[in-house]
Amino acid sequence: MNSITLLWIIFWTTFIAVSAIDLFVVTHRHTAVGVKSALRWAGLWVSLAFAFSGAIYFLHPKGPELSLLFISGYLTEYSLSVDNLFVFILIFSIMGVAEHAQPKLIKLGIYLSIFLRILFILFGIVVLQRFHWLIYAFGALLIWTAWKMLTADEDEHVDPSKNILHRIASKMFPLHDAGPDSHRLMLRHEGRLCITPLFLVFLVIGSTDVLFALDSIPAIMGITQEPFVVLTSNVFAVLGLNSLFFALRGIMGMFKFLKHGVSIILFFIGAKMIAGVYAPIEEWFKDHSFVSLLVIGVVLLVSIVLSIWHNRTYPAIAGGNLGETESP
Repeated sequence: MNSITLLWIIFWTTFIAVSAIDLFVVTHRHTAVGVKSALRWAGLWVSLAFAFSGAIYFLHPKGPELSLLFISGYLTEYSLSVDNLFVFILIFSIMGVAEHAQPKLIKLGIYLSIFLRILFILFGIVVLQRFHWLIYAFGALLIWTAWKMLTADEDEHVDPSKNILHRIASKMFPLHDAGPDSHRLMLRHEGRLCITPLFLVFLVIGSTDVLFALDSIPAIMGITQEPFVVLTSNVFAVLGLNSLFFALRGIMGMFKFLKHGVSIILFFIGAKMIAGVYAPIEEWFKDHSFVSLLVIGVVLLVSIVLSIWHNRTYPAIAGGNLGETESP
């Protein structure tokens, strides 16, 4: 067995184990998931991602280079995943989804996100191999996305009434509310197949999954086009998001400047992709892969520190707290 095969085995084994544990912890609790507990679980999954980067370093033939690219890609995609969860939380709030129904929708949203990312990654790699000039179009798309993310209102992109899938489904199928305790997406009522309000919520979540998956591919392609790193860093970025969701739901007001940090990262990657049209610049970034990691890490750290400073300086504006919400 060669080292790359061993890395793939470690990756898929970790993916299956983390998914199973994360879902079991979230769905088999008899009390609410507290913020501190959720943060501990999320921290464990992040630690596993960094441990996997260590495995890449020691086992892969190009380990020192690819491990840095993996961490850069992971941090970028994880930041986008966090932003995606913020959108989920806003959707649940706007559409009045009960707390007991949210875990199921989060699970479905995460599964869909993983599927879309893998699909778009495979498609993106093939396309870029045949049409390399698209890398510059992807760079321009990232810069536009960064600008839109920075200037858009908080809930501008999650208005359910403007979602095309929401509109189509509500016109094609009769809507039946199964009651506040129901977890069902579809059911039969008076002999007719009906959709429930939760189904409409899932469609809105699915549409945001598509948008974030489309954003994630140019972002990771701007860091590396190595298939192993692109796929593993993306999948690791969505592992454990069940736990992270419950943490963010309680402290989302504490990350005021995270969106700004993600915007700067996307702008940097997009600009780097476009600047690659000049061959010496492209080669310089390839030879100095640590630069991307350094920029991404510093921007994320500064955005988090600024958020914490803002919350302490203006406590009345900051939302959420770090206390446990579990009932005894």
